[in-house]
Amino acid sequence: METTPKSTGTFQSFDGTPIYYETHGVGEPLVLIYGIACPINHWHYQIEYFSKKYKVVAFDLRGHQKSNPIADMGQLSLDALCKDILGLLKHLNINKAHFAGHSFGAPILLKLHEMNSSVIRSMIFINGFAKNPIKGMFGLDIIEPFFYFVKNQYHHQPDLWNSLWKVAVDNPMTMYMTALAGGFNLRVTHFKDIEVYCRGVARMNLKVFITLFEELMNYNGESVLEKIEAPVLIISGEKDAVTPIRFQYHFKEKIKHSEFVLVPYGSHCTQLDFPDYTNLKIEKFLEQGI
Repeated sequence: METTPKSTGTFQSFDGTPIYYETHGVGEPLVLIYGIACPINHWHYQIEYFSKKYKVVAFDLRGHQKSNPIADMGQLSLDALCKDILGLLKHLNINKAHFAGHSFGAPILLKLHEMNSSVIRSMIFINGFAKNPIKGMFGLDIIEPFFYFVKNQYHHQPDLWNSLWKVAVDNPMTMYMTALAGGFNLRVTHFKDIEVYCRGVARMNLKVFITLFEELMNYNGESVLEKIEAPVLIISGEKDAVTPIRFQYHFKEKIKHSEFVLVPYGSHCTQLDFPDYTNLKIEKFLEQGI
């Protein structure tokens, strides 16, 4: 039986932070960028499928999972994340690649385009956004004020809040609530994938999460959209309550060479809810372009 070539490793990024990566398969490179606090597991269906035809590159963002410890906690920014990606491409001798970004991975891709668009062959945005989606997240107006409350409390009692964070996130009730709120579709997403996600979040340093979440809220990639010349695929979940559809369709309105796909019953993790449909749409896009 033929096996797909796989390799794993780490490289030292610009500030000395180790960045963990995996490569699967051979062919044109396809780089996968997950959202804040997510694991590589969020891409496992795509890795399995696309590694048959492409060189699929998955990696951990700095401060996530195996890309620890952060050498300089002052380097927690979109700029730093993109420098890591550029360093990874150089380390793997990749000059140009297809990129897929899920959720927070979308603004990372927009920032990467600002810094060096020449490395981008095409882009796929899954449940993504170009500017702060927090207002109205889950249909509520309290997420942003609550975030700043937690940030303030963490500043005064970091040890207590790190402990509360782990207990609050790593339990079955939170996992179900995350799904019911629109983060996942419980009817189709395997609960194991939700469990892996929540346990990964619980292990994350709360300071890293707070800092990057604030970066997410402050970033506005509006000015980038109309400058994009590469072909772009936008995949949106109909039931995504984390990033409302209007934020995702906005990509289609502003990006010249773009295609918009709305996945019925898709949540904020469409690639986990409906992997076969998502993979077929991505495959067609990669083969034919816009």
